[in-house]
Amino acid sequence: MSASESLRQETSQSGSWDDVHDLPPSAKLVAKVLEYNDTMTQQQLADETLLPSRTVRYALNRLDEANVIDSRFSFSDARKRLYSLDIEA
Repeated sequence: MSASESLRQETSQSGSWDDVHDLPPSAKLVAKVLEYNDTMTQQQLADETLLPSRTVRYALNRLDEANVIDSRFSFSDARKRLYSLDIEA
């Protein structure tokens, strides 16, 4: 494997704003809110964006498919997941 191939593989693991460009408006809004906040739960995103929980869940799924968010379990409540933006500047 050449150095350029390994670099392409590394860059493909984290997304860019170009990956968000073609997503629905709800996904763009969720991405912008995550840009200004470090980590948030799905309910916090719904409260902040004023979008229904189902729409936020759809937006998070689309952002996850585009590899622009990172999710992990909350230490304080394992039933919840924390989402953060994973876009290189």
